[in-house]
Amino acid sequence: MRPFRRISAALLTVLLLGIVSSLFGATAIPFSDVAGAMLGSSTVDETNATIFWELRLPRTMTAVFVGASLAAAGCAFQGLFRNPLAEPYIIGASSGAGLGVAVVVISGLQLAFFSIGATALLAVAGAFSVVLLVMAIASSSGAQSSATLLLSGVVISSMVNAIVSLLMFLCDQQAVVILTWLMGSLAGSHWGTAALVGTLGGVGMSIVLLSARALDAYSLGDTVSESLGLNLMQFRWIVVAAASLCTAAAVAVSGIVGFVGLIGPHIARSIVGPKHVDLIPMSTCVGAILMLVADTIARTIIAPAELPVGIVTALLGCPFFLWLLFFGPQSRSVGRLA
Repeated sequence: MRPFRRISAALLTVLLLGIVSSLFGATAIPFSDVAGAMLGSSTVDETNATIFWELRLPRTMTAVFVGASLAAAGCAFQGLFRNPLAEPYIIGASSGAGLGVAVVVISGLQLAFFSIGATALLAVAGAFSVVLLVMAIASSSGAQSSATLLLSGVVISSMVNAIVSLLMFLCDQQAVVILTWLMGSLAGSHWGTAALVGTLGGVGMSIVLLSARALDAYSLGDTVSESLGLNLMQFRWIVVAAASLCTAAAVAVSGIVGFVGLIGPHIARSIVGPKHVDLIPMSTCVGAILMLVADTIARTIIAPAELPVGIVTALLGCPFFLWLLFFGPQSRSVGRLA
């Protein structure tokens, strides 16, 4: 019962932080106006109400879904590779998304699906294309192991990153735009981006959660998990597809945001333990909290300008993860990898 209470408390924290986050930005909004806007009061300042409904709330929702999706993907990949250092971009989703964005920026492609622009659409397509390529290469090798999948992801990711760097070098006028996207930002968030990451990320997170018991069995090793009736090949495909869907959705609307998907599951594990049925929902809550905090800092610390949120997560996440690595509850298990 205790993990359920802790997860409920984490959900409440996400809700409260979301409300607090909507107060801050280039223009501060009084809490009374935020509360009044949510309750439909007619006494709320019209400008503040517009800022809240059209800018702050969709950005807050996008941040919550991005953080939750990245943390769920990180939790799934850490379980799949049995490696606490695994993260959402490990098999090439980020590099594929970066290639898709580079193609859009350089070609000037104009495309829209409802309110979703070409950048987000090509980012999702690029992420999935690279992940499918990695899966195809890993499957064709005959080994069909998580190690083969991991190595294939590292190699293909490096190659795609090299292609993106080459495009930036050859098209230096567009390089700044591509680089800005790669640093991560939620500045362009709107209801369309919130719907995109909420829908795709929600589907991916649901599949990851449904795989919780299988992830627990898989953690016992290939031999034991097969003896328990787990189809390893099918299981790996399902987990990779679901985690990649979460990652692609998040990257498409926010760019590359590091550390959220890496440290979110570690924090959650220290709160509710290693059982994935508790770990996955707690990880999504922690990821959402981390993203809300980072985005609030990004848009307020040098207001009216704002920092790329990827820089904030790296500055906050790197020292925290180093502390976690050497002194946290996972320090022994990480040490055994050496």
